[in-house]
Amino acid sequence: MRSIFHGVFAAAMLLTTLNASAQKFKEKDLTKFVDPFIGTGGHGHTYPGAVAPFGMVQLSPDTRLEGWDGSSGYHYTDTVVYGFSHTHLSGTGIADYCDILFMPTTGEPKLNREDYKSPFKKKEEKAEPGYYKTQLEKYDIGVELTATQRVGVHKYDFPKNDKCNIIIDLQHRDEVLDSWIEVVNDHEIRGFRRSRSWATDQSVYFYAKFSKSFKTYGIALNDQVQQGQSKVQGKNVKMYIQFDNPGDVVAKVGISSVSTEGALKNLDTEVPNFDFKKVRKATKEVWNAELNKIQVEGGAPPVPLQSTQTGYNNYGYGNPNPRKLKLPDYSEIKQTIFYTALYHCMLAPNVYNDVDGQYRGLDQKIHTASGFNYYTVFSLWDTFRAEDPLLNLIDRKRTLDFIKSFLAMYEQGGLLPIWPLASSETYCMIGNHSIPVIVDAYAKGIRRFDAEEAFTAMKAAVNRNQFGLDNYRNTGAVNADVEHESVSKTLEYAYDDWCIAQMAKMLNKPQDYAVYIKRAQYWKNVFNNQNNFMQARDNGGWYTPFEPTEINNNYTEGNAWQYSFLVPQDVQTLEKKMGGKLGFEIMLDELFSTSAKLSGREQADVTGLIGQYAHGNEPSHHIAYLYNFTDSPDKSQYYVSKILSEEYSNKPDGLSGNEDCGQMSAWYVMSCLGLYNISPGQQQYMVGIPQFETILISLENGKKINISNPGATISRQNIYLQGMNLNKKPYNKLYLNYDDIANGATFEVFSGRLANKLFVRSLEKPTSVITDDLIVPNPYIISPSKTFKKPINIEIACADSLAKIYYTLDGSTPNANSTLYSKPITISDNTTVKAIAVNNGVSSFVDAGTFNKIRDDLKLTLTNKYLPNYAAQGDESLINGIHGKADWRLGNWQGYQGKDLEAIIDMGKVKPVKKISLGTVQDSRAWIVFPKYVEYWLSDDGKNYKLAARVDTKIKVDDLTVQTQEFTADINSSARFIKVIAKQYGPLPDWHESKGNPSYIFADEITVE
Repeated sequence: MRSIFHGVFAAAMLLTTLNASAQKFKEKDLTKFVDPFIGTGGHGHTYPGAVAPFGMVQLSPDTRLEGWDGSSGYHYTDTVVYGFSHTHLSGTGIADYCDILFMPTTGEPKLNREDYKSPFKKKEEKAEPGYYKTQLEKYDIGVELTATQRVGVHKYDFPKNDKCNIIIDLQHRDEVLDSWIEVVNDHEIRGFRRSRSWATDQSVYFYAKFSKSFKTYGIALNDQVQQGQSKVQGKNVKMYIQFDNPGDVVAKVGISSVSTEGALKNLDTEVPNFDFKKVRKATKEVWNAELNKIQVEGGAPPVPLQSTQTGYNNYGYGNPNPRKLKLPDYSEIKQTIFYTALYHCMLAPNVYNDVDGQYRGLDQKIHTASGFNYYTVFSLWDTFRAEDPLLNLIDRKRTLDFIKSFLAMYEQGGLLPIWPLASSETYCMIGNHSIPVIVDAYAKGIRRFDAEEAFTAMKAAVNRNQFGLDNYRNTGAVNADVEHESVSKTLEYAYDDWCIAQMAKMLNKPQDYAVYIKRAQYWKNVFNNQNNFMQARDNGGWYTPFEPTEINNNYTEGNAWQYSFLVPQDVQTLEKKMGGKLGFEIMLDELFSTSAKLSGREQADVTGLIGQYAHGNEPSHHIAYLYNFTDSPDKSQYYVSKILSEEYSNKPDGLSGNEDCGQMSAWYVMSCLGLYNISPGQQQYMVGIPQFETILISLENGKKINISNPGATISRQNIYLQGMNLNKKPYNKLYLNYDDIANGATFEVFSGRLANKLFVRSLEKPTSVITDDLIVPNPYIISPSKTFKKPINIEIACADSLAKIYYTLDGSTPNANSTLYSKPITISDNTTVKAIAVNNGVSSFVDAGTFNKIRDDLKLTLTNKYLPNYAAQGDESLINGIHGKADWRLGNWQGYQGKDLEAIIDMGKVKPVKKISLGTVQDSRAWIVFPKYVEYWLSDDGKNYKLAARVDTKIKVDDLTVQTQEFTADINSSARFIKVIAKQYGPLPDWHESKGNPSYIFADEITVE
C-alpha cells in the first residue's frame, strides 16, 4: 500500500489500490481531464462536490432548495449557497438526500437558512475529483471540501473574528420525522436525522470532530436555543458551534445508516487525523486508479469543423481563420468530456455499509455484509442499458458486490430491487431491471454468487401481482384500461423475461426456458402491424386517437416513436414485421429525420431530440445502433457520431438530459470505445467508431484490450468504417463477442470521411432473434367506439395473416370450435366480444372488448372544453356510462384547467329528476384536485335556470391519498335542461412543490336518475 494513505480509508480502498499497483502500464494523472461542473447546468442534475468513487459521502454545496432542476441540490446558474451537506444524488429526476448541512458563518449565529445563506462568485469555485472549493462572500470565508468513502472533510478559512460559527441544520431539505444533536465535548458532536421524501424512511447518523475546540454552542428546537442543553431531539433541530478567532478549522464528519458508533468507526478508520491535504491527495490517487482503467490518447473533434460568420462555436472552434487564433487542443477537450463521463459513471451506486460491514436494510433492520460491500442508489431502469455493461467490463468485483446487494435485498424484502434509495425501495420507474444486470454479469463470467437463489428471485419479481404484471401474464400484454404506461411496461417486461430465459438456458432449465422465451415475445401484442408502431391495447383493440408523437400515459417518459424500437431481444423479428431490412431502415430514417414536433403533455425528460429520437432519455439509447441490422450500417456510424458531437460538450449544460446515476455518461464512454451492447444478457457488442487514436482498457484479470483508430485525428471527420483487424487478422463482423476480448485483444479500426457502403454491407450482421416456441400474436378488434346509440359494425384482425380467428358474443371463452370469423359483426346491444387467433395448433391469448349501448335521450354540451391531452373518449365521455377508476392515468377521465367544468344536459323534454351525480378524482401531487363544490341548475327552456343543489367537497386538498369522490345531490324535481358547474380549486397551495400553478379538475361521469 502506498505510504500516502497512512490509514486513510484503507479498508475501503485496499482492493482498488492493489489493483492500481499491479498495473504494468504507467499510471497517468487523468483527474486533470475531469470537470465536475459538466452536467450541473441545463437538466443534467449533477453536483460538483467532493466524493470518492462510489462513496457513501457526497459532500457538496446546496444552492437550490426545490424544483426539478434542484434535484441534486445544486444548479450551475445559482449564485447563493445555503451550506454544504453530506449526501447528494447524481443526475436523478427526483429530489432527495442533501442530509446533515454544515455552514460556516461569522458574527451572531443565525439559524434560519435565509439569514445564514451567502452569495458566492463562480470565478471562486473550483472542483476536481474528490475536491471542491469556494469563497463565501457574505462572511469572507474560504471553504474547501474533500471526502473519503464514508467521511466528509471540511476546511474553513475564517477571517479574523472572535465569533466564527459553524451552523449545523438537520431540518434542511426534506421532511424530518425525527432528529437529535448531542455535544460530546468541545471537539466533538454527534447526531441523527430520520426523514421522508423519495426515500420514505431514511436514517442518517453522523459523528463530527473539529481540529480546534469551540468556545460555546447552542442547540435549538424550532429555532429557539435550548439553554443549558447538551442534547436536543425533535423535528426541527439545529445548532451552532462558535470559535474565537480560530483561523483554519478542519471538520471531519463520518456518516452511517446504523448508529453514531458506526459513524465514529467510519471516521476514525478512514480519516484518523486532521490532515486535509493528505486526505485530498489520497482521494485523488484513488480516483486516478479508477480512471486509469481506460487510457485514451488523441481524439477527433467533438463537433464538425466548419466556418461560421460568428467565428467560434461552443468549443472555441469554427473560426474561418484558425491559424490566426490560439485554439484549445481538440484532444484535450475530447478527453475532458470522456473522463468526466467516466467519472460520472463512478459516482453511483453508493457504498452503504460501515467499515465493519453493518448497514440498515430495506426491512429497516441492521445487517452485516460479509465479504462484500452493500450498495444503494441503483437507478436500474437507466443503468442496465450501458452503465452496468461498462462496469461488467472494467469493474467486475464491484459488479459482483452489486449482485450480492440485490440478493440481500431480496432476502430481506422478498423482491429484487427496482430503484432502492438508502433503506427504502422507491418503486420508481418500470420493469424489473436488476434482472438484466444479473444475467449480463453471469453471461460474462461473473458467477461467484448463488445463481439458483438469483434465478428464484428473478421469477418471484416477474410473477408478483403488481404494476400490471398479472394482466401481462394473463393476456400477453399490459392493457391501457388496466394499467397506465401499458406499452412501455409490456416491452420492458418482455425484455426482462428474455433475460430470465437466457439464465434458464445457462442453468439448464428447459421448462423455465420455454415459459420465459414465450413471454419474451409478448411485445408482439402491442405492435400494430397496420402502422408499424407500438400502440396501447384498449378494450380489445388499439387505443385511439393515436398520434405517434404524442406523449401520454401509455408510455413512460416518451412516445410511440421512441418506444417502437425497444425490442433489443428480438430485433430481427421486429425488422421483419416493419417490412424487412428496407422497411426497418425507412422507419429508422424517419425517426431521426422527421420534422414532426412532440405533442401531448409536457415531459421535461424528453430532450436531446434528433427528429423524434430523444437522447436525453434512456429508452432511445440503443436505437442508433440498430442500423447494423440493415443494409446501411454506415448510418449507425453517422448517427452515433452525430449524437456524440451534438448531445455532449465540455460546458455545464454538456449533457442533453438527466445524468441518471451514470447512464447518460456511460453511453458516451461505451460509444467512444466503439463498443455498445444493445441487449445486456447476450454476448455481442455492436461495433462503432472508436473516438480516440489509442484506447487501452485494463481488465481485472491483468489482460489488456488495445483499441486503435488512426483516423481519429483533428484534421478530418473520419466517422465511417473502412476496415478492421482483430489480433492482427482482418475482421469481418459488425459485432464483437465478449469472448473475443475477455482475455485481452488488439482491435484496430480504420475510419474515413466517406461511407464505405460496399465494405460495411459485406460484414456479418449481429443477431437478435427469438426462434423457439413462437407465439401467435393476439387478435385485435376494430370498432368506431366503445359505446354506441345506434348499431355498429366491428371487425377482428390479427397481425399473423395465416392465423384463423374464432370468437364468441355470449361472454364464453372461445376455442377452435367457436364461430370462425369471416366478416364484420353487427352489435346492437350491450355485448362482450371475445376472440382468439390460432395458427398450426398454437393459440393466442383471448382478446376481449365490451361495447355498451348508451342512453339516446341525453345530449351533452360543454360550455368549457376539456384539455385535448385529457379527452377520455371525446365529447360524450361524461355521459357514456363508463366510470373512471382511481388511477386517472388509465384514460377515462376528462381534464379541465384554468376554467370551471360547465356542462349542459338536454333530456329532450321535461322529465322528473330524482338524483344527479358527478364523479371526480383527486391526486394532489399531480395537480388534480377535487372541485371546491359542484352546483346543479335546472331549466325547462334552456334559458332560465334555478339552482337546485350545491354539494361541497368532503375531502381537503392536502389529503394526498389518490381517491374518487361522487358529488351526489337529491333533486326530486322536473326539468328538461341540467347545468352542471364544478368549481376549480384554483392555484395550488403554498405547501405544494408547484405552488401557485393552476389545479385541474378530472371528471367522469355525470349520472342522472
